[in-house]
Amino acid sequence: MNVAGLLENKILIGALVAWLIAQGLKPPLEYLRTGKWRWSALLSAGGMPSSHSSLLVSATHGIGLFVGFDAPIFALAVAITMIVVYDAAGVRRQAGMHAERINVLFDELMHGHIWDTNELREVLGHSPLEVVGGVLLGIVIATVNWLIWK
Repeated sequence: MNVAGLLENKILIGALVAWLIAQGLKPPLEYLRTGKWRWSALLSAGGMPSSHSSLLVSATHGIGLFVGFDAPIFALAVAITMIVVYDAAGVRRQAGMHAERINVLFDELMHGHIWDTNELREVLGHSPLEVVGGVLLGIVIATVNWLIWK
């Protein structure tokens, strides 16, 4: 296996670029939403846009563009992307909502906020809008990547 070949994998490069851009957009978009810089968003799950959706949609769209939309590998990529997008907006979002409510209950029960380092993570999943943002970003990055490399 040639490790240098990874640097020539156009689909992988496009997918990673989509993921990096999605992660990089999170702090400024969070600032626009809240008026506060939250640099930890660079490395966290959740937030706008969904980097999971961007990564998988870019890879899937890239496979379609470079290999063909009729290729069996494209069908597999679509199936995996559907699972990830569903998970990002569904299961992980619900887990985040539960964590948020549990944290409120802990705070109410203890009459003070003492759960700082062990607090449950509340930003696990994505709203439908965040997922759509990730999907659109993935499509755009894969298309630009294809236009550059074709």
